[in-house]
Amino acid sequence: MAKHIDKRPTAHRVAAEVRFLIMSGEWEPGRKLPTTAQLEEQYGTSNVTIQRALNILKAEQLLEGRSGSGVFVRDRAPQTIEPAAYASPSTAGEPYSWVTEASKRQQRGSNRVLNVCEAPTPVRVAKALGVEPGEVAALRVRLGLLDNEPAELTHSYYPLDLASGTRLLDRRKIPGGSPTLLTEMGYPPREQDDIVAARSATTEEYELLEITGDTPVIEVFRIVYSDDRRPVEVTVMVKPAHLYKMGYHLTVS
Repeated sequence: MAKHIDKRPTAHRVAAEVRFLIMSGEWEPGRKLPTTAQLEEQYGTSNVTIQRALNILKAEQLLEGRSGSGVFVRDRAPQTIEPAAYASPSTAGEPYSWVTEASKRQQRGSNRVLNVCEAPTPVRVAKALGVEPGEVAALRVRLGLLDNEPAELTHSYYPLDLASGTRLLDRRKIPGGSPTLLTEMGYPPREQDDIVAARSATTEEYELLEITGDTPVIEVFRIVYSDDRRPVEVTVMVKPAHLYKMGYHLTVS
């Protein structure tokens, strides 16, 4: 087998190696990085290249420089989000689970509704809903924030015959979130299929999630089913990959 050669600029290769150490937990929050000289020796490159690599990671908020002390891994570790925690309806009177789950982590969760409209379905969404591509569906676009920082961008589609005349097409926030409303409407979420991928950000995602450089995003394409396995919601969720991880708990029978 031919050897695969990493043709990325050296600074990007070094940044990738250090990023891995941080994301994997090998380098813990608050850890002081080796000196520039030590990094030069470790990676066999120049001071200028090391500084470029560190600046890439500082822009991604993975590293922070402290005047007179050096460069440190940021104090907050990459955060694991468990998508399954947001699938169930909220308890009566409780806010959307995005808010309550954030509180459990000593964070402030909030949502910003960016758009609510009737929109043509993209091909994969149409296939998931069992309609023809381009057929109109209800669309809700939401920006989820944690401690006032953008953490997740979601585009959620609903069959138009189900959503018409309901709060799914209302610009206001939905008390308890869509799982609660769907349950009240007689379509309780019973199952969900998730497809997880990593890719480059679109311009919309780049701007709304305040992504820097070429940082990838994590995409979760989710189909939510109600009784008789009827698809009632299809959501595309996107998170900055350098700040968040996706966590799943599976029980094997």
